[in-house]
Amino acid sequence: MIQSVDRAARILHELGSGSPTLGVTEIGARLDLAKPTVHGLLRTLEQSGLVSQDVATGRYSLGPRVLQLGNAYLAGSELRSRSMLRAGSLARQVNEAVWVSVLVDDAVMVVHHEFRPDDAVQILEVGATIPWHACALGQAIVAAMPAPEVEALVAAPLRALTGRTRTAPDAVRKALAAVADKGFAVENQEANVGDGGIAAAIFDHGGRAVGSMGVVGPAERLLQRQARSKLSRAVVDTARAVSRDLGASRGLQGDPRVTHRDRPPR
Repeated sequence: MIQSVDRAARILHELGSGSPTLGVTEIGARLDLAKPTVHGLLRTLEQSGLVSQDVATGRYSLGPRVLQLGNAYLAGSELRSRSMLRAGSLARQVNEAVWVSVLVDDAVMVVHHEFRPDDAVQILEVGATIPWHACALGQAIVAAMPAPEVEALVAAPLRALTGRTRTAPDAVRKALAAVADKGFAVENQEANVGDGGIAAAIFDHGGRAVGSMGVVGPAERLLQRQARSKLSRAVVDTARAVSRDLGASRGLQGDPRVTHRDRPPR
């Protein structure tokens, strides 16, 4: 590992993980780095357009080149390109917003957002991240992963976002087992009070869970018994269709009868 590259990457991660701006002292304290080191790295990143400095305050934020890199990532994502049309069809079918996500470390990132097809004001959530354990999108992916990887994620500290967020390892394991059995995950106000979601994993040609697709919206509307049954069937069918597009065989498309222990090794 090249130390300077690692430190620069950690600075970018801090700038993109909550606070919109940070000072040199704050960054140094968070990363346990000396102020001269942080300052030198920031100046180099600024010359590359990856960070910007507010002249008035001296604080730093992510620069415009980061957006360019993010757009390049989205453009090159096969999962996103393969799922966009089907996500649109799903949104029109169920009249709900649809998100497609990938797992990044201990969170899911939204790589495509299909708006609910009505006149309601909606905010584009592409790029948003949510702790994996607090949303259906993350639970759907993790429940389909090999057991050692699942255990590593479950054993890490899990933060409560609402009073409904599961954080106890045994409770999370039980929830993941239920997701694996059903073939889809359900979130009831675990990330945000009032919000719910239903999601299923998307698999590639090797049977690896490479992402997830789900409907999101008010829990009161999504999780009514009749609506929940209709939505879960539609989500699972669409996720399987995307998996087929990515080359997954029939037995590896989120069939609840095929557990992660039956999947081929990664």
